[in-house]
Amino acid sequence: MPDQPHIENAPLPLLRRGWRLFWFFTPAFLLTGAVSMLFADLLWRTGWSASRTVLLVLFIVLFFLTAVGCMHGVFGFFIRIFGTRNRVTALNNFKEQSIAGTSTAIIFPIYNEDSIRVLEGLRATYESLERTGQLDKFDFFILSDSTNPDRWVEEEKNWCELVRDLDALGKIYYRRRLFNEARKSGNVRDFLNTWGKRYRYFVCCDADSVMRGETLVDLVKLMEAHPTTGLIQTVPALVNAESLFGRIQQFANRLYAPVFISGLNYWALDFGNYWGHNAIIRTEPFMQFCDLPSLPGRKPFGGQILSHDFVEAALMLRENWQVWLAYDLEGSYEEAPQSLIDNAQRERRWCQGNLQHGLVLFAKGLRGVSRLHLIFGIFGYVASPLWLAFLVTFDWIYCFQKYTGLSQFTVPSFNPYLANWSGTAHALLIFVICMVVIMLPKFLSLVDLARDWPRRKEFGGLLNATGGVIGETIFSTLHAPLLMLWHTRFVLTNLAGISVGWTTQSRNADGTDWLYAIQRHWGHTLIGAAWGWFTWQLDPGLFWWFTPVLAGMVFSVPMSVLTSRRSLGARARQAGLFLTPEETRPPMELVALRSRMAIHDLTEAEYEINRCRPHAGLARAVLDPYVNAIHVTLLREKNLNPVYAEHFTRLGAGTDAVRDLGEKLLAVGPEKLKASERMAVMADQRVMVWLHQQAWVRPEEKLAPWWKAMIREFSQREN
Repeated sequence: MPDQPHIENAPLPLLRRGWRLFWFFTPAFLLTGAVSMLFADLLWRTGWSASRTVLLVLFIVLFFLTAVGCMHGVFGFFIRIFGTRNRVTALNNFKEQSIAGTSTAIIFPIYNEDSIRVLEGLRATYESLERTGQLDKFDFFILSDSTNPDRWVEEEKNWCELVRDLDALGKIYYRRRLFNEARKSGNVRDFLNTWGKRYRYFVCCDADSVMRGETLVDLVKLMEAHPTTGLIQTVPALVNAESLFGRIQQFANRLYAPVFISGLNYWALDFGNYWGHNAIIRTEPFMQFCDLPSLPGRKPFGGQILSHDFVEAALMLRENWQVWLAYDLEGSYEEAPQSLIDNAQRERRWCQGNLQHGLVLFAKGLRGVSRLHLIFGIFGYVASPLWLAFLVTFDWIYCFQKYTGLSQFTVPSFNPYLANWSGTAHALLIFVICMVVIMLPKFLSLVDLARDWPRRKEFGGLLNATGGVIGETIFSTLHAPLLMLWHTRFVLTNLAGISVGWTTQSRNADGTDWLYAIQRHWGHTLIGAAWGWFTWQLDPGLFWWFTPVLAGMVFSVPMSVLTSRRSLGARARQAGLFLTPEETRPPMELVALRSRMAIHDLTEAEYEINRCRPHAGLARAVLDPYVNAIHVTLLREKNLNPVYAEHFTRLGAGTDAVRDLGEKLLAVGPEKLKASERMAVMADQRVMVWLHQQAWVRPEEKLAPWWKAMIREFSQREN
């Protein structure tokens, strides 16, 4: 990244902040106004109607959102050229800031995740932090909300082995909640209520997060240097993608994000946002002011707030604590979905969470900039049904005009320069302007790359980067119609009152099966084919204008399958396409993570067979003395917490009722028990000790056939 000027950072006066908002959004408004006038002129030439009014309104909204995105690229480009003092890292002496006496918790909230990947990411972060010599200022916490008993047992066993390998007893903790209230935000709140007062700061990570030790230390130094800052959000780089889809997304993130986020920081400044992970937070104000309310009404809009991060940042700002984007701080990493379908499943959760923010918008006392963050988040999903409505309205107008026999152009343009232009040329002018607005940030990102020789080499050279931009643009053009249909369905189902469940994000790159792709994309293909036939019947010329939209729908199945393939991702890498700095010059943390995961892959076959057997985790927790000891020890520690002890009493844990469930478990097998009953048994330390003894001493005729098979398998494996 280009060197920034070494000048002191200071909060901007209110007037100067207002001018920044004015200078940023005014060009977007002016550009939208000018192009909207051209579009209104085009509509006027064909005779005004109510449907044209609808089309114009939709165009204004959609173009303004596009213009704002363009301004992020333009302003970010010039900021990266000339530098700025208005950023959280501008203090020229923050590297010398002492963190003596500080305490920071690094938390990993997880929910039915692959514990091996989570803990190897934690290991890489831990070892990197150890190399800084500041490890004693940090503690690590795995905060499990897992509801799958097999995942629960895996987490405990793998945590214990990690602590042993790193000699990190008292530095890496594991805790699983008994009751999963309020999802991730409730998980974090539960941790803070128990442990929060011990730590001045906490860093919230995602299950796939990896952070450089120097970055973590720098974040603490920045918080110490800015005592009025409540939260600093890093900009995580996407890494470790193997599929073609993942590598395209990863490339776009690494090339475009520096320019876009610099532009975002121009107008947000210390009124920034929180993205839920890879951020450092000042514990005391977060505990005091960021307890999320329950929204009024029924789900999906009422109840618990799903996208908690935006709201927590807004609540922090409401109480005059600064929130910054540390966009120039490297060393923060995360992973992303590896296929179109996995990505859509994640978007489904985010859509409902962002639509809920429509109620938060009217909360008393929120900053105006916070409301802007919420509005842009909402329109990130609402824009898709608006775009679909725009296309459908356009087709309706064209169809109505054709079958009513009305003249195509009834009046000349009110613009003297366009008076002699044909309608096609007029429409083409508007189209070209729209394409320039969309493509300009990508072009500026390439220019920004061209002027930075070391960074250019990290992307494989300017020629390869340009090829990557062209490939990414083609793919995003085909992908956009699918997102339009997906987002439209998500928004409509939410409006219909259908809530999304809490599911684990898929993080593998095994690829999408053809049959599964057909099941998920047949509707897209049908819509594209029917729409294409309809537009061809209207006008073959119109059909070719719609080709980019229709192609993405019609070819959704092969596109979804092929872009999910690791082999195509590997070929693109061999060809020098979609390279990123973390691939050409991988940091030590990612090298360590990949090497450890490669070791695990050698035993993946046996591991997957054991894990995929029904209730294999429960069997290990009962039969394996080592795993049983870990599980029971953690349950005993949990009983020392008054909150959990009260909950155990309320459940009747340790009573005859749970013992009876244990007896039933041995007699008929786990499949005859409800999931809640199996969890109640596993949550009782005394019953788990008793089950371990009984499973090994009881005669076979008093055990269910399932237990006999598991005991034989365990004995053979041990021998």
